[in-house]
Formats: sequence, structure tokens, C-alpha cells
Amino acid sequence: MAKILVADDDAIYLNLIATTLLSNNHNVVCAKDGEEALRLHKSQTFDLIITDILMPNVDGIDLIIELKTCHSATPIIAMSGGGGNKIVTALNLQSASIFGVHSVLQKPFISTCFLDVVRSALED
Repeated sequence: MAKILVADDDAIYLNLIATTLLSNNHNVVCAKDGEEALRLHKSQTFDLIITDILMPNVDGIDLIIELKTCHSATPIIAMSGGGGNKIVTALNLQSASIFGVHSVLQKPFISTCFLDVVRSALED
């Protein structure tokens, strides 16, 4: 059982991801944006961080950069739907990859694929 931080400003996705992870016996802490995720990361230890890219306040790319800057070894999974724009989604996920995330996921995704990516990130 892993402790996982999930950051997403879309309440539907946040709930869906949390429910999926909880049903697979993980502990889940939710953040509504990158700013809240950074606060939580500073006060708690996580086995995995999952972040959306497009969020208000501190976006996912800034969150990833900040986590990498503080030398966090916690694996990160980045996800994006790009507001429905496939080009924006591809650019967001490519940017996340450049900054060293473990994996990227394009929204919407199938829960079994999502869980495979989570499992892989936790095993590495």
C-alpha cells in the first residue's frame, strides 16, 4: 500500500483517480492545484505524485520543476487532457517528460492502463 498525492483541479478526475487508487488499497491525499500539492509535499512524505498539467495557481509543470529542484526522488506521473486540444495535450506531456517524470498519461485514460502506470512507478 502506497501513499499517493494526486493534484488535479478537475474535481471529477480527482475523485475518479482517488477512488481507483483507494479501491486498490492505496492511501490517497488530494490537492486541488499545484500550490496545495507543494504545501502537502513539504509536510508529508509520498511514495508517488500524480499531477495534472493545466491547473490554476501553480500548474503541473511548475510543480514538477519545484519537486525536481528540491531533489525529491518521489516518482511523478503527469497527465493532461489539454482542455480537449490534442496539440496542447501532446506539448504538455512532452514538456513534463523533459523535466524527468516517470510516466505521462493522456486524459481520458482507461483505469487498467492507469493502474499499470502507477504500479510501474511504484516498482522503480
